[in-house]
Amino acid sequence: MSQTEYIVIRAQEDGVNVIGLTRGNNTKFHHTEKLDDGEVMIAQFTEHTSAMKIRGKAEIHTAHGVIESESKK
Repeated sequence: MSQTEYIVIRAQEDGVNVIGLTRGNNTKFHHTEKLDDGEVMIAQFTEHTSAMKIRGKAEIHTAHGVIESESKK
C-alpha cells in the first residue's frame, strides 16, 4: 500500500485560492477552493492531482515543514 501525501493549508486572509492541477501530458486546472481568514483545508496528492497552486497569504504545512505564501494584495 502506498502512502498518500497530505498538506494542510491555513488561510491568513480572506480570499485565499487553492487550485489543483492534473497529471498527464496536458496539465490543467481541475479543482479550485476559496478559503477565508482562519479557514483550514486538508488536501492530498492523488492519481489525478500532481500539483497545487496557492494564491494569497497562507500557511502550508507539509511533511517537509511549514511554508508561508505571501499576500496577493
